[in-house]
Amino acid sequence: MKAVVQRVLNAELRVDGELISNIDKGYVVFLGVKVGDEERDAAKIANKLSKLRVFEDDNGKMNLSINQVGGEILLVSQFTLYGDCKGCNRPSFILAERPERANTLYLRVKELLEMEGITVKCGVFGADMKISVLNDGPVTILLDSQEI
Repeated sequence: MKAVVQRVLNAELRVDGELISNIDKGYVVFLGVKVGDEERDAAKIANKLSKLRVFEDDNGKMNLSINQVGGEILLVSQFTLYGDCKGCNRPSFILAERPERANTLYLRVKELLEMEGITVKCGVFGADMKISVLNDGPVTILLDSQEI
């Protein structure tokens, strides 16, 4: 499982022009599920997101977690994180988990984050989403459940 984590001042997600989700200070998390990912991968990602310290403290150091700043998460499923472009110009998505299984694990990450007291808003799984993000920093962190 991979996650691209962007620290944001605000973000909003629309489908067909309709506002679906929006957050203020927090993270936009683009989450990709790989073939073979399991519950433990969801737990690793959720745990790291809840404890990640990339918000500034009073001394301007990245030392605070999302809970410590009262932040929210906009969680967006993104199978294209597993696009493989080796040897070609058109990505292959053979490593991306099939939609039914990917959605189950995506929703499990959401549930685990909410169990940590974090407000999580979502996109629409499988939809063509338009996302506006005001990056803060910018701070962008890459997470891979196989490496944490």
